[in-house]
Amino acid sequence: MVAELERRYPPAWAEDWDRVGLVLGEPCAPVRRVLCVVDVVPETVAEALAAGVDMIVAHHPLLLRGVSSVAPTTYKGRIVHQLIKADVALYVAHTNADVAAPGVSDALAARFGLTGLRPLHPPAPGSPAHGAGRGIGRIGELPEPMTLAELARHAAAVLPVTAWGVRAAGDPERTVRTLAVSGGSGDAFLADATAAGVDAYLTADLRHHPAGEHLAADGPALLDAAHWATERPWLDDLAALLRATPGVETQVSDLDTDPWTVHAAPPAVDDKEPRP
Repeated sequence: MVAELERRYPPAWAEDWDRVGLVLGEPCAPVRRVLCVVDVVPETVAEALAAGVDMIVAHHPLLLRGVSSVAPTTYKGRIVHQLIKADVALYVAHTNADVAAPGVSDALAARFGLTGLRPLHPPAPGSPAHGAGRGIGRIGELPEPMTLAELARHAAAVLPVTAWGVRAAGDPERTVRTLAVSGGSGDAFLADATAAGVDAYLTADLRHHPAGEHLAADGPALLDAAHWATERPWLDDLAALLRATPGVETQVSDLDTDPWTVHAAPPAVDDKEPRP
């Protein structure tokens, strides 16, 4: 199982700061049942234990930053102890899955039917991941042009449902033909979206000041979705890959692990009244 994951998502493709690969478990232990998740949290661990899986394959690392203890009195320590006691392995494919082709953003682009895909942010020449269409994010053509307002509603319909939903920045009537997408936090690639000349860019975790400055500089319109929702589509592709291994049963977690759980829309504003 580890060999198949590392063939599709080589650890060498991950960013230097990332922590990918086998986190827990014996490399040669047999794997018959796998749960694919975005986040390793108590809820998805409970789901894995209830399903009797042998391995969790996660997108986000459990142990991204250094820790001095995995005592069961700590949040991450409790998870580690639960998994070890249940003999459940843990494997992480993070930025190496982001940059892969197909990878995280290909699955996101498929939700919008984008065609003519190319990377938003290709790896630097000479880096292990360079070439073969790999890179962070994807750029493509929508099947039909939409206004930004229509695209925001469409995004909310085709992405997994979250309390966060989808918000957009820019002229609601702007016509969008070319769309860039990047699963997960993507404000580091605002300049790439501008340089590519796309009409709009969809990602997650956009911040107030970078977004405002981007728009003030005539950058593409922006769509901001929940982090989990932009990466959940990839789990289906991951499960299909693992399911091709004889004797392996795969499940996908649909537990919404986005931390935002309530969204309150403002009251409708009467257009006849002056807006503040």
